[in-house]
Amino acid sequence: MNKSLEMNGVVRIICLLVFLTVSGGAAAQTVFRSAGQENDSIRHGLVHKIGFEIRPGCVAPTNSFLEGDNERRKRIDRSLSVHLKYAFQFGEDSYLRRLYPHAYQGIGVSYSTFFASSELGDPVTVYAFQGSRLAALSSRLSLDYEWNFGASFGWQKYNSYSNPQNEVIGSEINAYINLGFMLNWQFHPQWNLTGGVDFTHYSNGNTHYPNGGLNPVGARVGVVHTFGTEPAVAASIRPLAIKPHVSYDLVIYGATRKKGFATEYETCLVPGSFGVLGLNFAPMYNFNKYFRAGVSVDAQYDESANIKEYKVYESNGGDMKFHRPPFSEQFAVGMSARAELVLPIFSINVGIGRNVICKGDDTTGFYQVLALKTSVTRNLFLHVGYQLSKFKDPNNLMLGFGYRFHNKR
Repeated sequence: MNKSLEMNGVVRIICLLVFLTVSGGAAAQTVFRSAGQENDSIRHGLVHKIGFEIRPGCVAPTNSFLEGDNERRKRIDRSLSVHLKYAFQFGEDSYLRRLYPHAYQGIGVSYSTFFASSELGDPVTVYAFQGSRLAALSSRLSLDYEWNFGASFGWQKYNSYSNPQNEVIGSEINAYINLGFMLNWQFHPQWNLTGGVDFTHYSNGNTHYPNGGLNPVGARVGVVHTFGTEPAVAASIRPLAIKPHVSYDLVIYGATRKKGFATEYETCLVPGSFGVLGLNFAPMYNFNKYFRAGVSVDAQYDESANIKEYKVYESNGGDMKFHRPPFSEQFAVGMSARAELVLPIFSINVGIGRNVICKGDDTTGFYQVLALKTSVTRNLFLHVGYQLSKFKDPNNLMLGFGYRFHNKR
């Protein structure tokens, strides 16, 4: 897949996600008002926040390139990033704020370095984020979490001539996934200080090879300014609940991917890119306002599945060629258990499943799913996911849309 296709795929999805985050405040209010929910007037409007963070870390040594098998002959084991973030909360009288009193969401931009600019670059990342409270430790101190998801730009990728030892980063644009846990201290009605731990993963979702990925782990320290006096009234918000019920999610997704494999005698990268198309149907029981779980029927067509069995060996050399595998070896149907964390605008879905209708080594066995669902309307959502195979092998992106039936939230 060339750079143009990468821009059209990953970057458009990320830009759409960020746009939905920025416009989500007004849109979500309109959605719930039109759905006939309780009074959704916003007495003070949206609550706005600006934050700044520093995140030093260590890079996990997952590859010989990071351990010193590189041009500089030095370990790449440090990282540092600085972040500027804008967040908002819904007004204290809004339906969503009464459902989720401590949730916030927004957009951020960061600059990162791994102190190896010539081989990895110093990427700039644009991302959406969301966080909330896990536990109140005192009237001014809480334990919070936050996730980030976005796209990072400006990597020095693998190049067989100028950067041949970089087996970690295979594309100039990579997905960015982050999870943090931190203590949040409100030392002033309009100021908060945060500090905690941080876990990050950079990957291109198997759209390019190599795709070893980069995994910094470290600390985070930040300061947040809230405009207005909203923190003083948070304790007075009257929480709402929802009635348990069953909803049904239908998701259609697609992506492109690269395909490579290793045998006892060779490592092979199959020329070209391959299409992936899938469908999920998941009845989900909504236990409460934060959590739903259920099962999903997952059907997927992968144009590259089991292609390693159809390599054409030519005695006179030349380009590598493959026959197209039969449809029965490219199509699989599985069942997965799903769990989902639900907050305003975003839901995070995780699943583990096994194919029950399949043929060939690539589709036989377990698969794992991690997906972010971003509300576009009350029932329509954007789906950005990633699938692993056999608990270890990167499989493919899952970029699409979904619709929720029988939604009583």
